[in-house]
Amino acid sequence: MAVSSTSSGSLKTGVCLSTDRPDNPFTGQVIFETDTGKVFVWAGSTWVNIGDTSGEGVQLPSGTTAERPSSPTAGQMRFNETTGEPEWYSSVAGWLSFRESPFILAYLAVAGGGGGGAGIAGDTGGGGGAGAVIHKTLLTGTKGTYTVTIGSGGSGGAANTGNRGSTGNDTTIVFPDTFTLTAKGGGGGASSGGAATSGGSGGGGTREATNFQSGASAVTTNSVPSGATVYGNDGGDGAPGAAGGGGGAGEAGVTDGVGDGGDGVQINIDGNNYYWGGGGGGAIEGEGGLGGGGGGGRLGAGGGNAINSGQTPTGDDGGAGGTNTGGGGGGGVNPEDAGGNGGSGIVIFLYNNSDLPTISAGLTYTTFAVGSSTTAATITAGTGTVSWS
Repeated sequence: MAVSSTSSGSLKTGVCLSTDRPDNPFTGQVIFETDTGKVFVWAGSTWVNIGDTSGEGVQLPSGTTAERPSSPTAGQMRFNETTGEPEWYSSVAGWLSFRESPFILAYLAVAGGGGGGAGIAGDTGGGGGAGAVIHKTLLTGTKGTYTVTIGSGGSGGAANTGNRGSTGNDTTIVFPDTFTLTAKGGGGGASSGGAATSGGSGGGGTREATNFQSGASAVTTNSVPSGATVYGNDGGDGAPGAAGGGGGAGEAGVTDGVGDGGDGVQINIDGNNYYWGGGGGGAIEGEGGLGGGGGGGRLGAGGGNAINSGQTPTGDDGGAGGTNTGGGGGGGVNPEDAGGNGGSGIVIFLYNNSDLPTISAGLTYTTFAVGSSTTAATITAGTGTVSWS
């Protein structure tokens, strides 16, 4: 059939009766039915009601959660047959029901840093790798319970053992939909008792006379929610003058100099613009990376620009990674010198003041204002829940 049409800008709407729709419509064709007062668009296989003047409302496209479009566009709407609710797509928050709006504005999860390697006879221990850092900005409208576990730092290799540092512990967040975010702990720094280990960022290699061990790689086994970014890098190799520095969240070990831990990544979630996840310095002279990396034994300085700076050694033991930074521990110098412990992890939620959560007793935390309309909850230890209702 032929339909009469009117145009407005680039939109052309055909006018017809409900009993006389086009026989061969093209995808995207729009018609207005004069007898029903409804507007339809041809979606390729069916006519979809996109508006009317009859007071009956609009019929949204429908389907299950599993049938959501694979490449949705911002503002796209549909009826979810699984949840029984209409929903819309946000380019920053994903699919939200009409009752929801984004309320968690950002989160940061940092795993525990790896311990530094113990000192070695005539040689030196490698720096621990930083814990993985996972960050996402602007986010979710799914209210419910988030179960948080803060990863502790790995132990440094003990004095007179030649042990490498221990891998840091994972930080996890279990979301209301049961997805589990996992930030992997940093790898341990090498010593005579073992090579560096992989982790969120890899541990640094030893300096053994003329045998310079390689640093370990960053793992790829973090569990990362859609839209979030994970940070981690490889540990540095040992070299004349110092063992390898641990990898940092922002760069690989020894990027900035022999023995230096890699710098962390700078993320301003709480108004302070700190670095997170600095790699530990390799002994003798490796500096801890920015973001809490512990300094290498004897001459290495701890990494700053962090919520807590990495330790600067006062002797030949490796310096500890900064508390709650995920920083790696520094390597020890001699057999009687221990590697530094890795720094513990942290989780930070940034949310609107109108959506205050309930935080369980199992977590150590503080809250503080960030600007006039948002609050940050900084969770520094424990396992427990953060709930929005």
